[in-house]
Amino acid sequence: MAPKDAPVTPLDFARWKQQGRKIAVLTAYDFPTARLLDSAGVDCLLVGDSLGTVVQGHDTTLRVTLEQMVYHAELVSRAVKRALVVADLPFGSYQASPTQALASATRFLKETLCQAVKLEGGRRSSATIHTLVEAGIPVMGHVGLTPQSVRRLGGFKVQRNGDEIVDDARAVAEAGAFAIVLECVPSDIAARVTAELHIPTIGIGAGPHCDGQVLVAHDMLGLFEDFHPKFVRRYASIGEQIRKAAVEYVADVTAGRFPNDAESFH
Repeated sequence: MAPKDAPVTPLDFARWKQQGRKIAVLTAYDFPTARLLDSAGVDCLLVGDSLGTVVQGHDTTLRVTLEQMVYHAELVSRAVKRALVVADLPFGSYQASPTQALASATRFLKETLCQAVKLEGGRRSSATIHTLVEAGIPVMGHVGLTPQSVRRLGGFKVQRNGDEIVDDARAVAEAGAFAIVLECVPSDIAARVTAELHIPTIGIGAGPHCDGQVLVAHDMLGLFEDFHPKFVRRYASIGEQIRKAAVEYVADVTAGRFPNDAESFH
């Protein structure tokens, strides 16, 4: 058996599903946050294109570029000792063809220390997933609500077509993905997919029956306050703590209380 602190690999995901051991995933976009989350025992850090909303301040993820994703993946993967680091292929970097996807995914493995990539889509992305896996690149799939398709879907809505979701998930698994994200689907559909697939399901807004869970760290930590999704449990209110600390700092500076003598060189 591997040591407890041994680096996580896609093979661990398969083993954990067989054992019934739940998988904990969070997003990360920078070195210090990734180091903290990794040391806390998070199994997988997803360098998500969600950075477009919670870091860059856009309304969708569509404006995130491949260059930006590679940059953030490099920061995160350099900080990590144990967690599996997975990087999102952003919109426009893989949809044109499997060849385009292979070129984009190759950049992550050559220019960063991340171990896998994630891409959205079920049956329509199966050929692309197969190409990447055949080239030796581990792939995490993503079905249900796919944020890069927000324009076609008409917004961020719960996806309720169970047969379509099952067919998409099956196609992703058969193409060779080592895991699949199920986003914003009813819990009974997620349970059905989880029972059928031989690969782990990672839920976000998909109920308790998935093999693992993922949250955007900024949501979970209370750093992103513009919107609070139903499926997010806030484990901290760091945004309010930052605001409070900044207010105290401003007050001390303007009142001449900072720096004091002990905080000055002599």
